[in-house]
Amino acid sequence: MNAVEVQDVRVQYERVVALDGVNLNLPSGIALGIVGPNGSGKSTLLKTIAGLVVPTVGTVTVFGKRPQELRPGTVGYVPQIEDVDWQFPANVRDVVAMGRYPRLGAFARFGAKDRAAVNDALAALDLTQLADRHISQLSGGQQQRAFVARAIAQEPELLLLDEPTTGVDAATEESLLKVIRALVKRGMPVLMTTHDLDRAAEWFDRLIVVDRRVLADGDPTAVLEGGAYVQIREHTHVHGHLRADRSQS
Repeated sequence: MNAVEVQDVRVQYERVVALDGVNLNLPSGIALGIVGPNGSGKSTLLKTIAGLVVPTVGTVTVFGKRPQELRPGTVGYVPQIEDVDWQFPANVRDVVAMGRYPRLGAFARFGAKDRAAVNDALAALDLTQLADRHISQLSGGQQQRAFVARAIAQEPELLLLDEPTTGVDAATEESLLKVIRALVKRGMPVLMTTHDLDRAAEWFDRLIVVDRRVLADGDPTAVLEGGAYVQIREHTHVHGHLRADRSQS
């Protein structure tokens, strides 16, 4: 059974069609990169798989169930950094600990296993020394690492990342790459949108080009050399990179 199956999915916001006829299968143990121009539906695709958006037409299943039917904590979703309110009163440890709450029952207490998962996630993203710092005091790269750490502390079975390398420094990107590849090696399926393609072959086992539908799917190097990507790149007038999605993306 595939970890994710997307069949003939259409998502429409009033008169705006964000996705139209998308088909996608993802087995476990695969890192899938998603690229496309502004407004192509990349972020909407992740939100639909996460269960935050319901398809207008078509079906999405995650481990054989509708996303809304999954046990809390099954899917870890990290939104674009610009979509986060950084002023809420929490330090880094608090933010990462929030990843454990979906797995706690209504009356369960935060226990030793939960604290260990938080500490492991902080260490994996090199955040231990920053654990007591307010989240708003961190740099953009540190904030991004904190939210990835929150998703990892959740111990999800599927990880969805929306442009986690946007605006981060080289050290943060390297840290994220190391963590993601380790998770994939252990069998976790990962879907990640990106606009930085210089190291796509290191990040991903497969790459898809999305522009409201899947235009290409395959080996990252082959996809980036293929006609679908080249056409989109020329259309956006961006050489070597695709710009990050913004509204309705």
